Amino acid sequence: MLDTSILDALREYTTRMSHDVTLVLGKGEHASRAELLAMLQDVASVSPRISLIEEDSGLSTPLCSAASFTLLQEGRETGIVFSGVPGGHEFSSLVLALLQSGGVPLKLDPGIQAAIRSIQRPLHFETVVSLSCHNCPDVVQALNQMALLNPLINHEMIDGGVFPELVEQREIQGVPAVFLDGKPFANGKLDVGQIVEKVLALIPADQRAVVAPAADESVIQDVVVVGGGPAGVAASVYAARKGLSVMLIADRLGGQVKDTMGIENLISVPRTTGPELSNALEAHLGEYPVTVRKHLKVHSLEKGEIKSLVLSSGEVVRARTVIVATGARWRELGVPGERENIGHGVAYCPHCDGPFFKGKDVAVIGGGNSGVEAALDLAGIVNSVTVLEYLPELKADKVLVDQLQNTSNITVHTNVATRTINAQEGKVVSLSLTNRASGEELELPLAGVFIQIGLVPNSAFLKDVVELTRFGEVVINDRCETSEPGIFACGDVTTVPWKQIVIAVGEGAKASLAAFEHLLRSRGAAGAA
Repeated sequence: MLDTSILDALREYTTRMSHDVTLVLGKGEHASRAELLAMLQDVASVSPRISLIEEDSGLSTPLCSAASFTLLQEGRETGIVFSGVPGGHEFSSLVLALLQSGGVPLKLDPGIQAAIRSIQRPLHFETVVSLSCHNCPDVVQALNQMALLNPLINHEMIDGGVFPELVEQREIQGVPAVFLDGKPFANGKLDVGQIVEKVLALIPADQRAVVAPAADESVIQDVVVVGGGPAGVAASVYAARKGLSVMLIADRLGGQVKDTMGIENLISVPRTTGPELSNALEAHLGEYPVTVRKHLKVHSLEKGEIKSLVLSSGEVVRARTVIVATGARWRELGVPGERENIGHGVAYCPHCDGPFFKGKDVAVIGGGNSGVEAALDLAGIVNSVTVLEYLPELKADKVLVDQLQNTSNITVHTNVATRTINAQEGKVVSLSLTNRASGEELELPLAGVFIQIGLVPNSAFLKDVVELTRFGEVVINDRCETSEPGIFACGDVTTVPWKQIVIAVGEGAKASLAAFEHLLRSRGAAGAA
């Protein structure tokens, strides 16, 4: 089933394993069993560390065990179950589960690992995926790592294409769809930090062990950069090149860029994708002695000559200067029916959830570049796309508007306001709209709505710390200085106009150079005193 090149690569990866791993395939009959068995036989053939047995012992799944398998490490349960054939994007999840069960170290921040180990309550996760979803593996791999770190946690990946009855029963219209103890837990793109933060918010303190913080509070960094997008990485690289001690704290490297499929305006790079650029940013960062703390957020920042940052893991980091490069996130409509129908007809990522609406009618709310690009992407999958813009005219670039007008199954309505997203029996069925010019009320029947109305600055932790605009942007001057000495900001979280990758990179460099000058002045003043 697997071609020679894949098997050769897998054979090389498994040389790093130090523990034996057993793949336990359940017995019985299922249409996908032969394909799954062939894949697992191929996988087991690459290393003496991997074996395959067929039995139901130790396999816990509410689905057909004949199409499910689990992993044992040295005969012990790992808590990891795959239901379905983990091909497509999920093959990487299987490979990582094998390697990590086999003793290859997890690449997780020590603070995150400590938080996961602190959980003292059994947790059973299920993630329903599509093999064509490029976001699903991130969630599957994060939950698999949590299972490996804490024996009270187990996780089952479920291929929705193999188990359509489960998809229908749970009324799933978007992936990844995560369930905790049989109840909906989260939908859409998540990383391990977001999952841990969400889990800890649900678990009382008495169901968590006390763990030692990973950060040493006695260490004072010259620069702490908060945010791992283009601005944050640029700031970190420039600071490190000045010989400063630098720590970068980010919930994910790449930031919003990671969600962008096509990038054609980064000067000197004619064409790339968000994931490719994110990988390049991380590789460049790795060339310098920057302490990188991934999958973490800053919950609060205490100002002063030495700044204290409290992380989502509970740790405290201290710094002489701070550069905020936290970017922005998708803006929500804020209308009835939006949040409660996420994953049931309301979506934000056309690349992940578009295939669930094949042959159906959908709407895209937002007439900027993101909205028009989403409509063009969806047009090749769905029956029809209706683009809804609040203003009298579309805001997208002319080249995109021209493409839109030449696509036969796209309709555009401008000057309309969305009032409610309507659902029946747990699924979106229509939008209620108002024509802003005439006041006429309309109802648009559809199966799904993709919201693309811009971004919100990630600046909540800076309230009462630095000056913010009424929109939440950090107010900066031309040197990226905020209202608080020693705190700088750059990129999409700030008042800098035109939120573009190339601008964010330049702003990150400016902020770092300004922080360096601030440190020089501070040290000079201290020496004179």
